[in-house]
Amino acid sequence: MDLRSILATDCGSTTTKAILIELVDGEYRLQVRGEAPTTVEAPFEDVTKGVLNAVGEVEELSGRKLLDGENILTPQNGDEGVDIYVSTSSAGGGLQMMVAGVVKSMTGESAERAALGAGSIVMDVLASNDGRMPHQKIQRIRQLRPDMILLSGGIDGGTTKHVVELAEILHAANPKPRLGKDYKLPVIYAGNNKAQGEIMKTLAEMTDLTIVNNIRPVLERENLTPSRDKIHDLFMEHVMQQAPGYKKLMSWTDAPIMPTPGAVGSLIEMIAKQENITVVGVDIGGATTDIFSVFQEQFNRTVSANLGMSYSVCNVLAEAGMENVLRWVQFDIDEIDLNNRIGNKMIRPTTVPQSMEELMMEQAIAREALRLSFIQHKAFAVNLKGIQKERTISDAFEQSESGLSLVNMIELDLLVGSGGVMSHAPRREQSARMLIDAFLPEGITQLAVDSIFMMPQLGVLANIDKEDLKEDARKAAVEVFEKDCLIRLGTCISPVGKIKPNMTVLTAEFVLPDGKSEHCIVKAGELLRIKVPYEPLKATLTPGRGLDIGAGKGEPIETTVFGGVVGLLLDGRGRPFMLPESKTERISSLQKWSTATNEYPNIHPG
Repeated sequence: MDLRSILATDCGSTTTKAILIELVDGEYRLQVRGEAPTTVEAPFEDVTKGVLNAVGEVEELSGRKLLDGENILTPQNGDEGVDIYVSTSSAGGGLQMMVAGVVKSMTGESAERAALGAGSIVMDVLASNDGRMPHQKIQRIRQLRPDMILLSGGIDGGTTKHVVELAEILHAANPKPRLGKDYKLPVIYAGNNKAQGEIMKTLAEMTDLTIVNNIRPVLERENLTPSRDKIHDLFMEHVMQQAPGYKKLMSWTDAPIMPTPGAVGSLIEMIAKQENITVVGVDIGGATTDIFSVFQEQFNRTVSANLGMSYSVCNVLAEAGMENVLRWVQFDIDEIDLNNRIGNKMIRPTTVPQSMEELMMEQAIAREALRLSFIQHKAFAVNLKGIQKERTISDAFEQSESGLSLVNMIELDLLVGSGGVMSHAPRREQSARMLIDAFLPEGITQLAVDSIFMMPQLGVLANIDKEDLKEDARKAAVEVFEKDCLIRLGTCISPVGKIKPNMTVLTAEFVLPDGKSEHCIVKAGELLRIKVPYEPLKATLTPGRGLDIGAGKGEPIETTVFGGVVGLLLDGRGRPFMLPESKTERISSLQKWSTATNEYPNIHPG
């Protein structure tokens, strides 16, 4: 079948977004977008109400009939309806899991990686050696009430004692699911095949038990795919079914509903593979911040479940500390005032900043939420941990301590930001600054932002399995991602190494699109912007003494860089990056960088 039109929705924790994609002159393009508040909670308790409201807005904006009462019209007939309708969701708190493994730094971590990769939030990792007494583990399971539990442990054919003990703890806890009173909690067993009989005996009656291949069949290999796939299937069958209105929503869609983070992750993984680049992507939401990365062809995803911009905003303040949030605020503010404003945001999570001061504070908090989430991601995306990656026995035992992070910022090609605070920032310069200040890219890094937050919908589109739709759906996902989703902000050029006051950090020569040359000298502590559109530019970059731009200390580079809606940002603030200690100097520096990048032009005309 020819795919002429696609309707896709994403049900977030606060907002439901809908997009309409059409085939225009042989290529797929985004036509219109609508949004409405999510309606999974009281008083509506029916997620489809929000979906219909968002689709109703798309119908109004496009002038095309999409709804017949409470039905989405599929397939397209003349000018009415669409060929397919797909959806993702993280409403109702997303997929919340507990994982269990025999050794915390081995099977425990492998199970956590499998769960995170499938789009879940991992509430806790139980392990035989985690230092908790059995009664404490039982209490913890009862207290958390996860949607699903993944149990792993032992290599195939090895000792079964510890993993069977974990199963007995689960049995004693008799866990009840978070949603739905009348069904059994899904448990996936992905451990030692020799223990399968014992596990069946212990858990089959009490839980909805599924057995898949071992996550660690041998000590030096991880096999995460069967567990990831099963988590996704069970999420659809059980968890989604229990959330208010999902059964109805599932009956409307032409492909399984995907958890929002799983969809974003699969899109980033696909783009990295297709373009053969290293990527870091971030999705900062109201309740959580998800970070995705592809380094050395290995995909990793982490969820910072307590770092978000609305429901979790107080956690950001608690974890970062008042001082770290205040260091990004470029005016003098009282700590109590900041505390109260953050408290108001938590009480009314869907409010948006109403003044320039509030906007600056929100973006200061976002920098810290992103920075902390990225620290967690780097600690988790560790070398020697990829699927099918061989390792020695001693490596496996020391895995969490000895593994070097895969995240190497000087190798990073593309940094993509998404989520409300990024996609809906009043100016793209603000999105670029948040990305640079939080992630501190090194060397030469392209920056982009998801224009209107549609990566989840494109991710589910790229994963459609129906043979007659697969190719067109993937083509649509890639074309809309490249042409409508990604806003190319530009390139950040940041020399790495210790900088001394007044030193020349970078000398740069660019050949601009009109053939003219631009010569720049960047001094220590400066942040400069050159306005050039998204076009390739020839660049000769010479780092200062002892500094590295990607070719080694002091080594110049001749390369091609790209401009964008913000342009080239030459960052001479040093890596490691240090803000001035004194409040007056710090505020002065922040205002100087803000003026140079035209971040808040009404306050600092630039």
